[in-house]
Amino acid sequence: MLRFFTLALLSLVALVGCEQQTPNYSLNSPNGLITFTLHNDQHGRVFYSVSRDGKPVVNASRLGFQFANAPGFDDTLSITAQSSTSSDETWEQPWGERRLVRDHHNEQAFTLSDGSRDITLRVRAFDDGVGFRYEFPESFKQGELLITDEMTQFALAQPEAQAYWIKAYQKDRYEYEHDISTVSQITVAHTPTTIKQADGLYVTIHEAALIDYSSMVLRGTDSGTLNAELVAAYNGIRVTQEGAFNTPWRTLQISDSATALLSSNMIINLNDPNVIGDVSYAKPGVYMGIWWGMHIRENSWHTGPILGATTEEAMRYIDFISEAGLDGFLVEGWNIGWDGDWIANADIFSYTQPTEFFDLERIAAYAQEKNVALILHNETSAGIKNYEDQMADAYDLYESLGVHYLKTGYVEFLNGYPRHGISTEDSRDHLGWEWNHGQYMINHYQHSVEEAAKRRIVINMHEPIKPTGLRRTYPNFMSREGVRGQEYNAWSNGNQPNHTTILPFTRMMAGPADFTPGVFNVQPYGPDSAERIRTTVAKQLALMVVLYSPLQMAADLPRHYAARPELFQFIKDLPADWEESIPLAADIGEYAVYARQERGSEDWFIGGITNDTPRDVEIDFNFLGEGDFVATIYRDGPDADWRSNPQDAVVESVTVNADSVLDIAMASGGGFAISVMKNDRQ
Repeated sequence: MLRFFTLALLSLVALVGCEQQTPNYSLNSPNGLITFTLHNDQHGRVFYSVSRDGKPVVNASRLGFQFANAPGFDDTLSITAQSSTSSDETWEQPWGERRLVRDHHNEQAFTLSDGSRDITLRVRAFDDGVGFRYEFPESFKQGELLITDEMTQFALAQPEAQAYWIKAYQKDRYEYEHDISTVSQITVAHTPTTIKQADGLYVTIHEAALIDYSSMVLRGTDSGTLNAELVAAYNGIRVTQEGAFNTPWRTLQISDSATALLSSNMIINLNDPNVIGDVSYAKPGVYMGIWWGMHIRENSWHTGPILGATTEEAMRYIDFISEAGLDGFLVEGWNIGWDGDWIANADIFSYTQPTEFFDLERIAAYAQEKNVALILHNETSAGIKNYEDQMADAYDLYESLGVHYLKTGYVEFLNGYPRHGISTEDSRDHLGWEWNHGQYMINHYQHSVEEAAKRRIVINMHEPIKPTGLRRTYPNFMSREGVRGQEYNAWSNGNQPNHTTILPFTRMMAGPADFTPGVFNVQPYGPDSAERIRTTVAKQLALMVVLYSPLQMAADLPRHYAARPELFQFIKDLPADWEESIPLAADIGEYAVYARQERGSEDWFIGGITNDTPRDVEIDFNFLGEGDFVATIYRDGPDADWRSNPQDAVVESVTVNADSVLDIAMASGGGFAISVMKNDRQ
């Protein structure tokens, strides 16, 4: 009775604050804990709110649109509830952090009408959050519709809660460490943005199924209300559409614990099933490549005495990878265009012509002979027209050579002004420049993925748009960067020890990330250099489990792996495709521990990482199947510390079963990795 009275009182407050003239419409999650409420006020303005277990999470927040060539759709609106449905199904991923995904939600559609035009607002409530999108019918407007503002808001109920976010509209896109502030101190943020309330409730704001639309960023206010802001085109229009279309889903993932949040499948469940058919060629795996040597200046992309992409070097890498039983080989700098200022070479890159030092056909054949997947790199330097003009011929060539994996890149200072941006015209002096996360580039990325699928090619995109779950619909879109990754440790002030303890709650909530972990030589320029990796070597192994990617890079040089065979064994054993993934323990910015089961096997792999604070964690092996397993533990040594002794690591083996519990210590900036294999496999 007390709870009912509290809920009624909260509803009354909402009604008075918004001068409501119509009844609330509500949709509950299957477990009844999460409630999405919709209403309008006396002016016909439409608001929604979200609560969990009777407590407000998002207060009354506006919905609506403004257009450049049509009257706004933001007031004098009526609400009519359409039919409601429920769904509880389990579907199978062709690859992923778990094979089987449960999609359990309640759905309600609402008609929003101004008397002459209608829009459908479709809402789905899950046990771990809500998603809603706008659906425009073809009859909404004849001809082009120019959106200047999507008025969606997120009025967080606790504006003083702690937010983890990355500032939008910066030159290096998403490649920054996180700001940590109150919600009310957010200026303009990329998504996913995650909020941790004082009571331990986690809320992540993001979007799902971003196709033919502009990316959403969050514009902050002093009150703590976050306004959805669509990234504008060069002409100021946010989105251009014609005919019927759907917006992306606006998503709120809500959980009362860190591990529950990290277990969410909501983003991928809000995407449509596979539309490209057979994807048996899209095989997960661990790869190495001619890459890290360039970042630490042992090799170069451009031709010269230290050129990395030579036929001889490629064959040496392929031999090492094959002997180690790894899966793939990445080569960068293999094609014409890298000499001189390669960022200025956007219009002269060739994607079919290798340099004279790299025999592409020979290397492709040699990789196949050695059962190593060849991964070619296409850097565009934001020369979009040049790339699209060559895309069909290039992808046809790769298909003919048996190349099924492609890393694409979009390095430029994409700040939306002449020279530093992506041109929409032939001339790079034209004033029409586009952000890398506006509608123009969203459509380019989508075009590349669809063209690749026609040739049975997988895309691993760097400097990309953020993931929004499209890997379900287009399973050849396997991984991407969109994160401040390992390379920043090679030539900048690097990533601080807490960076990777935040990523599972932010960037990784969106989908797989090609972070490029696994570097053993964490001080490539010696112990006195500030340019270094701020982890222990054991944490580098752990990151290969914690930061999920179906294409997981072991980023270091072959000689550094050969020098530590006892540690390299973990990488040799590590799969990249999982039957199940379980976050065992975590706290944003502090630590994270994951257990992942190899697909088609009883074996498990565990990774744990910490920030600057040393800590002990307890591992309960109750997720194991029956029988005994051999747990090989790769952990920080007794004197390990990322500053003074990052190489100190211990490898030990113990027998465990489902009743076992182990305490493991992590050093400052440290971590641990464990392979847990059935006794009969040893």
